[in-house]
Amino acid sequence: MVILSTAGVGAAPAATIETRRSWVVAMVAVAVYGVSYGAPMITVVGLKTIAGDLGGTRETPALAYSLAWLGAGVGGIAMGRLAERVGVRWVVSGGALMIGLGLAICASGGSAALLVGHGLFMGLVGNACINAPLYIYVARWFDRRRGTALALISSGQYVAGAVWPSIFERSIAGFGWRHTMLVYAVFEIAAILPMAALIFTVAPETVHLEEASRGPRRGAQVIGLPANVALGLLCLAGILCCVPMAMPQGHLVAYCSDLGISAKQGAAMLSVLLACAFVSRQFWGVLSDRIGGLRTVLAGSLCQITAMIGFLLTRNELGLFAVAAWFGFGFSGIIPAYVLAIRELFPATEAPWRIPTLLLFTGSGMAVGGWLAGAIFDRVGFYAAAFAAGIAINLLHLIVIGGLVLRQGWHARGNVDGAAARR
Repeated sequence: MVILSTAGVGAAPAATIETRRSWVVAMVAVAVYGVSYGAPMITVVGLKTIAGDLGGTRETPALAYSLAWLGAGVGGIAMGRLAERVGVRWVVSGGALMIGLGLAICASGGSAALLVGHGLFMGLVGNACINAPLYIYVARWFDRRRGTALALISSGQYVAGAVWPSIFERSIAGFGWRHTMLVYAVFEIAAILPMAALIFTVAPETVHLEEASRGPRRGAQVIGLPANVALGLLCLAGILCCVPMAMPQGHLVAYCSDLGISAKQGAAMLSVLLACAFVSRQFWGVLSDRIGGLRTVLAGSLCQITAMIGFLLTRNELGLFAVAAWFGFGFSGIIPAYVLAIRELFPATEAPWRIPTLLLFTGSGMAVGGWLAGAIFDRVGFYAAAFAAGIAINLLHLIVIGGLVLRQGWHARGNVDGAAARR
């Protein structure tokens, strides 16, 4: 166990649990996310092709993609607790097997198979075993640069988005979406199982040490609110920011096709969006270590809404590439900043259920956003209405998270004034 110095002024600086091993674990987590989140990207890239094969409406593949996010969020609460009991390597390995099985099921049938394969296997017992457990696990390898590490690992989803769309577009065009899913199922299992088995050992134990020294106290109020009320507001904010976040990610390739831009260029645009998200996430991680999780969420949301307005107003290819890059920059820091906010505001012993609960709501927002854009398109015939709805929902998010940031500032000033008065 790591022991921190409790000596007075002049003592040696407190030890840190961060080592080179911490960063190896974080980088492997990036790789695991980069592979596991490639699976539902096949449906994003092949949305129009899959829709044509399964009846012509885009709502079905859009719903399948949404169910993958929803399932990952719902299952994350149980899988976070399970990983605490049996170890993260076993849970991640099981999730990899389930994702592969889900892809095989999707490739074998029609609309029902597509929905079950995404929602149950890729989501509920697949990425649910990977997403929340790895957030909790990697956070326990860091104490000084936790925000940076969380931003790094969460960027693995955007590694998937940067690497796979162009590959999937070529594969779908050449071999079909069903064959692409089957081949990727084999690759995904073969890639993740060895990484989980070799790298995801027991993390440094810091929970009791943090609670006893500098962490938030169990039962204490959070920014002047009952703890569960504060968590509820964070969860509401998570839904509101992720609905618009999902819309361009799930429909950009199809949107470009509707504007006369080729599927190849649309896939490249999605790769640019997610590559920018990956690169900029490191900026947001460093920033969150300086200004805190809540303020980082607010800043990212402001960038996201301006990009959504850009999608609504821009129709030429070059302009859309620029807007996609800005969108990737803006939204990329939001989710890891939420996780950091949970670690900053709540006791460390509560992380195994509070973090997955929050991710349930952010994942639900992603699910609703992906489905909602497809449903609106099927009813009105164009994406501008969907993007306008996303802008309105993003504005509500700014109101909720802005209120929490203001409360945090007032509460911090009140604590400082109270301490000064006591002196």
